[in-house]
Amino acid sequence: MKKVYTCFCTDVIHEGHMNIIREAQKYGRLIVGVLKDTEMIRYNRFPLIDFEERYQMVQAIPGVSEVVVQEEILYNQIIKDLKPDYVIHGDNWQKGPENAIRENVLSLLNAYGGELIEVGYTYNDKVRHTEARMKEQLAMPEYRRGRLRKLLKLCPIVKTLEVHSGLTGLIAEKTVVEHDGAFDQFEAMWVSSLCDSTAKGKPDIELVDMTSRFRTINDIMEVTTKPIIFDGDTGGMIEHFVYTVRSLERMGVSAVIIEDKTGMKKNSLFGTDVPQTQDSTEHFCSKISAGKNVQLTDEFMIIARIESLILEKGMEDALERAKAYVKAGADGIMIHSRKKDPGEILEFCDLFRQADTETPIVAVPSSFNSVSEKELAEHGVNIVIYANQLTRSAFPAMEQTARDILKYHRAKEADDRLMPIKDIISLIDEL
Repeated sequence: MKKVYTCFCTDVIHEGHMNIIREAQKYGRLIVGVLKDTEMIRYNRFPLIDFEERYQMVQAIPGVSEVVVQEEILYNQIIKDLKPDYVIHGDNWQKGPENAIRENVLSLLNAYGGELIEVGYTYNDKVRHTEARMKEQLAMPEYRRGRLRKLLKLCPIVKTLEVHSGLTGLIAEKTVVEHDGAFDQFEAMWVSSLCDSTAKGKPDIELVDMTSRFRTINDIMEVTTKPIIFDGDTGGMIEHFVYTVRSLERMGVSAVIIEDKTGMKKNSLFGTDVPQTQDSTEHFCSKISAGKNVQLTDEFMIIARIESLILEKGMEDALERAKAYVKAGADGIMIHSRKKDPGEILEFCDLFRQADTETPIVAVPSSFNSVSEKELAEHGVNIVIYANQLTRSAFPAMEQTARDILKYHRAKEADDRLMPIKDIISLIDEL
């Protein structure tokens, strides 16, 4: 019999998948590939169930003759191994980034005379309801909260983008890029105190209270599924921080990052240009321990941000604090610098990794933005946060549009730079 191949990257088998299976059976013996978790999160979404469960789910489908593992998004290796006579897929990959996968399949099949069969994508009310239910499950606190820890095991580096509203959350959620045959997207979201305050027109001095900041988180959570890392500033008083931890954990936030400074907050990028006071190691360790003690799950993470390099206290101070904070219970260490050269950050990572190979390291390349994710990962960084780029890119664009309208007394001159409102609305899912 001729061989027919298709690949599934789903947590549930619905009518659309069964249509593909029924069509495939007309052409020969059906082999179904199950895409690995590491590849799913690069171009699709985080799986609700683990790989073994998905593999067994496909095995149980009537009409499937064989189940195999598809290691990569592109089909090069799987087609080389199987040499299928036919590859069958829904026609929904003819547009957007997924078209690169389609072109890859076509070129591989054409090399030996294989054929691509495309089935009309099934999107009725039943399928729509199934997909909406899966998304709702992904967004639920009990599923979302532990996702960051899982990503740290699956990804060489967790790419995290600043968001400060439901709309920016959707950008982080839905932006997928294909480049040179590889697919990528952001794995997590950073709710920045600076950007949240800026979006509200307030100074970045911890003026926006937690109630308001929690509303921002809720706006983002309602429309997204990716894990959230929360910028907790200094964490405030220990007695207040424990309530923040409980609230964030209950909401489904994956982690909070708190910095070892005291007094009224001043943005770290000012460095020693403004008065800033670093907390004592002992007091900050007490804050970390208090937060860990009130957690109800093992999933939530408290990450300690070290300001020693920002405040020019030296590398030894930063390393000693890192060691103490991990001993106090910190689930990760964020090291920050305002220098344009990443040298001291990379040096810290190398020295820290000599003593501790397990604790996640977080880097925020705002000033030292020439360093690549690959280079950071090679020095032991596990999470990279692009902490304010969406806010900084939006402001000059909006200001220029406002200037042009005032200058020309109409909107036509700005129109070439504007995204069609229809495209913006298309980001927003309807129930």
